[in-house]
Order: sequence, then structure tokens, then C-alpha cells
Amino acid sequence: MCGRLVQATAMQKIAGMMQILGQLELVPRYNITPSAPLAVIRSGPKGYEWALPRWGLVPHWAKEIATGYKMINAKAETVASKPAYRGPLRYRRCIIPADGFYEWRLEAKQKQPYFIRAPDEQPLLLAGLWDYWHQGEQELETCTIITTSANPQMLTVHDRMPVVLDPSDVAAWLDPEIQKPDLLAPLLKPTAHALTIYPVSKRVNKPVNDDAECTVPLAAGSAS
Repeated sequence: MCGRLVQATAMQKIAGMMQILGQLELVPRYNITPSAPLAVIRSGPKGYEWALPRWGLVPHWAKEIATGYKMINAKAETVASKPAYRGPLRYRRCIIPADGFYEWRLEAKQKQPYFIRAPDEQPLLLAGLWDYWHQGEQELETCTIITTSANPQMLTVHDRMPVVLDPSDVAAWLDPEIQKPDLLAPLLKPTAHALTIYPVSKRVNKPVNDDAECTVPLAAGSAS
């Protein structure tokens, strides 16, 4: 699964790579947890646009917002068949630009956090879905991150990973005219690109710790 993200410099970097309507001024986040807003890019009436949906997809037919706590990730293998994701896969896809994400590995009976990013520190373009929910006067946009099986490098830490889109696949993923799951399935694969993976301090375990120190490599032999 993918349950913690970093969005610190990724939004500015991706804005320089793509033509996105409007600007997004956000405080850098180094330890984003589910139910927090995520910066995403999606297709709008006039082109690519920014949005800030809440992390944890709440289907439009759900009776309560709490449903989203169970839907922070959608499995690539079943995203086209699950009722909560079928519609968003066809009509409401997005990209979540991230500086990286965290994952935990069991070591000596304790879970050690690792930070995963691109070797060149460029944004990871995570495949996501969003949906619109409302009940009475309550209105909410929410999102989820699609995960897939781990590539050989990621498998050293965990057996799942987010779908990291190749930049060449971005246009197809955000194209509202592409609605057939069979055309989208080839994009939902483990990345073939190298990743940088290293252990970090266990202070990232506490969401209140939300600063650049969370991503600093743990020195060899240091207590985490």
C-alpha cells in the first residue's frame, strides 16, 4: 500500500514541466497522511488544472465520509471491476505529483521506515482517481492512489508500490476521451525506472513530525 507521501517541491517542478491552469501555493509537506488534502492534476474544461481533494476516496454513492479511510489505495489489478473505482477510472483520473513516499519493513521485530524517491529528485507522477461526494449541504472531493505489485527494487522493502507513470504516459492517463479500461490497463504497471530507497528516522511514524528531517537518510549505525 501507499499511506504516507511527501509533497514539498514536486508541485513547482511539475508546473515547470506541464502547462497547468492556475497556481497552487501550498506549504511544503513532508509527512502527509490519509484524510489530508493532496495536490493533484486533472483534466478540466479548459485543460490541465490543479485540485486539492481529500486523500481517501469516498464514492459518490457512499452514505458517510468515513468510507474514505478504507480507500486510500486502489489495486491496479481490480480497479476496473470494483464499484467504487469503475466510474472514476473511466471519467475522473488524476496525477499526484510527489517528491517521494514512505514504506515500512519489518527488521528485528520492529518496523523500519524507508523513503523512496527518484534518483534525480524529480517528481514521481503517481496514478490516481478522484470522485465527488455530497450529502445534503456537505460537499467533498476525494482521491485515491493506485497501487500495483512491487518491482524488483521495491520488493526489498514491500510487495506493493504506487503506480509511477512514465512522463510519456501522462497525456493518455489524463485524456478524458480515453475511457476504456483495456486501454488504460497497460499504464498500471510497476515502474521500470530506478528508485532511490533508504532508511529514515522513526520520527516519521508520528504525523505531527512534518518537516524536511523526515526524509534525511538514517546514518549507518544510528539509532532510528
